[in-house]
Amino acid sequence: MFHRDRFIEDCIKTVGEGQGAISELVAAAVSDGTRVFAELGEPVHAGIGMLYRAPNLTIINFVWAPCMSLMPHDHHMFSVVGIYAGREDNVFWRRTASGIEAYGATSLGAGDITTLERDAIHSVLNPIGKMTCAIHVYGGDFLAPPEPRSMWDHETLAETPWDVERAKEAFAAAEARFNAWRESEAVAAAQ
Repeated sequence: MFHRDRFIEDCIKTVGEGQGAISELVAAAVSDGTRVFAELGEPVHAGIGMLYRAPNLTIINFVWAPCMSLMPHDHHMFSVVGIYAGREDNVFWRRTASGIEAYGATSLGAGDITTLERDAIHSVLNPIGKMTCAIHVYGGDFLAPPEPRSMWDHETLAETPWDVERAKEAFAAAEARFNAWRESEAVAAAQ
């Protein structure tokens, strides 16, 4: 059964054992989405909810807006992604001589997890018309990694330095677009 404070303490104790041990904790946590909602609350807005941050560990509650996508980016640390509501599609990218290219993907539903190695590059999509909720655990400080992170433009795939404020803006913009669409649908249905 998921308990926020216990989960954080277990991750703190376990992070030194590596990604495999963290994967087990995340899998157990997201196996009961109802309990995670009871502890973390129903999402009101899309965004990045910091649960814990230290030099060797970051735990984030991500809430993806409906039909939202986040540009390709890297972490420079291992990560474990666990979905407790909705769906998260990940496209995996690799560096090439001229930039990056897609080489694989995975689709996660409630109760699923995936792991990303230290050098992984991925983009994220919530392909459904409702919020997707996920716990992401990183083996380092997500906001201040030991080496600079990168992100890539969706259209041109041009590489630029990671900008967490730009990522936060992407969450807000995706939520605003979805809300505007939903309002226009409601107006059309009322006519």
